[in-house]
Amino acid sequence: MSQQVDAVVVGGGIGGLVAARTLIERGLRTVVLEASTRLGGPVRGGAFESLPRVPVDLGAEAFAARGTAVGELAQELGLDVVEPAPLSAWGYAAGRAFPLPRAGVLGIPAEPWAADVRRAIGWPGVLRASLDRVLPRSVGADADDLGSLVRARLGARATDRLVAPVATGVHSAPLDRLSVRSVAPGLMDRFTVEGSLTRAVGALRATAPAGSAVRGIDGGMHAVVEALAGQIAASAEIWTDTPVTDATGPIHTALRLGQEVVGIEQADDGGWVVRSRATAAGVAGGRGSLHTVTAPRLVVTTPAVGPLLAPWTDVVPTPEAGADVRLATLLVDAPSLDAAPRGSGMLVAPGAADVRAKALTHSTAKWPWLAARVRAAAGEGMHVVRLSYGRIGSETVPPTADEAAQDASVLLGVPLTGRVRDHLLQRWDGALPPPTPAYRADVTALSAAVGQVPGLAVTGGWVAGTGLAAIVAHAQAAVNGL
Repeated sequence: MSQQVDAVVVGGGIGGLVAARTLIERGLRTVVLEASTRLGGPVRGGAFESLPRVPVDLGAEAFAARGTAVGELAQELGLDVVEPAPLSAWGYAAGRAFPLPRAGVLGIPAEPWAADVRRAIGWPGVLRASLDRVLPRSVGADADDLGSLVRARLGARATDRLVAPVATGVHSAPLDRLSVRSVAPGLMDRFTVEGSLTRAVGALRATAPAGSAVRGIDGGMHAVVEALAGQIAASAEIWTDTPVTDATGPIHTALRLGQEVVGIEQADDGGWVVRSRATAAGVAGGRGSLHTVTAPRLVVTTPAVGPLLAPWTDVVPTPEAGADVRLATLLVDAPSLDAAPRGSGMLVAPGAADVRAKALTHSTAKWPWLAARVRAAAGEGMHVVRLSYGRIGSETVPPTADEAAQDASVLLGVPLTGRVRDHLLQRWDGALPPPTPAYRADVTALSAAVGQVPGLAVTGGWVAGTGLAAIVAHAQAAVNGL
C-alpha cells in the first residue's frame, strides 16, 4: 500500500499528536505512524474494574504551569484545566516524613533558614546550606549535573534529604545523571547573575505563575490524547473516502497504529519516502505487510527511528535506557485519609530501608474532581492512592497490591493493609531516559543538523526533554515552519 500525503509524523506519543494537529491546522494532509497499538505514549488512562466510569491516569497526571502551551491546547480541545488542591507535597528520608519546602525548585530551597527547611534537614543542614549565600560564585559554576551543583553549594544533607527525593522521584535517575539545564531551565543562567543557588531559586520562583506549580485536566491528562486523536482522525474525512482497518478497528487513515517505520529515503524531488511494516494482525495487509507513504514533510518524534536519519544528520543521540517504572494504583477504604494527613503525596529519597516505592500520590486529595467522582461512585471514605516503583540501575520487581498498601501505610502514617478494594498495575519500560549532559549535547547537535535539512523536523520527549509542558511547546514550534 502506497500513498502520497502532505506530511508524515512518526510516533503517536503526545509530541507526535501535537505535531500532527499543528500541521493539520495548516490544511496539510497528515498521517501518523505508530508502531504500537496505542496512542499517547506515557499519557494513558484506565479505570478500576469496580468503578468503570471513574477515569484515572495510568501515566502522566499533571503538567508544569510554566509556559502556556498545554493550557491553551487544552482550551482549544474543549478540556477544563484544573489546579490541584492547595496541599503541600511531602518528602521521606532517613526514616521520617516531612513537608517539602514550598519555595523551591526541584527541592532546592529559596530560603535555607526557613522553618520548613529546618524541619526537613535540621540545624546542621541549614547552617551548611546557608553557606551558599557567601561562597564564591565560582563554586559549582562549572557543574553540568544537578548533583554536583547542589552538593557544592548546599552540602550533603540538603542534597540527600531535599533535592534527591524530588529530582530522582520526578526523573527516575540519580542526581549526577541529570543535566541541570534540562531539568531546571533557567537555573544556571540565574545562578550566573545572582552568584548564589538559593537566590537564583528565589528569583525563578518570583517570576513563576501564581498558584500551584502544576495543573491537571478535569477527567485526567489522558483526555488530551483522546481529544487530539479524535481531531486528527476526523481530519482525514476531507481527503479520504472510506476508513481503513488497523489493530484498533475501523479508523480514518490519518492515524495508523501497528506500523513500525523500517526505512526512510529521500526522493529525487526532495520529498520523503517512509516505509513501514505492520506489527499487528489487524492492520490492512496483515502482520508483516509493507506500506509506503510519501510526503514533502517528515516529523520524527521517537528515538527508535533516530538511526534512520543518520544519512542526513550524522548525529544519532542514543538515550540511556530509563528506569523500568511500575505504577500501582490502589482504591482503598480509608476514612482516616479524608484529612489528607501527608498532603498531596510524597517523594522518597533513594536508599530508604523500609519503603521500596520512590513516590506516592494521594490522588483523591490532590485532585478534587477525582475525589468527587470516587465519592459519588463508591461512597464516602474511599480514596485513590498511586505509588511509583523503579529507579535506574536496578530491576524493578512488580509490587503486589499488599506490598503497595504496606508502603502506602508507612508513607501516609495510616494503616491500609487489608483496606484495598481494587487495584491497577501499569508497566512503563524505560519510560524516563535520563537527560544526561552528554545526551543533551548530542540533542543540540542533532537539532542543528536537522535545521539544515529542508522538510525535516524532530520533536518528542527524546529531544524536548521531560514533561508535557516542554514536549507540547517544542512540538508546536518544531513544525510551525516546516
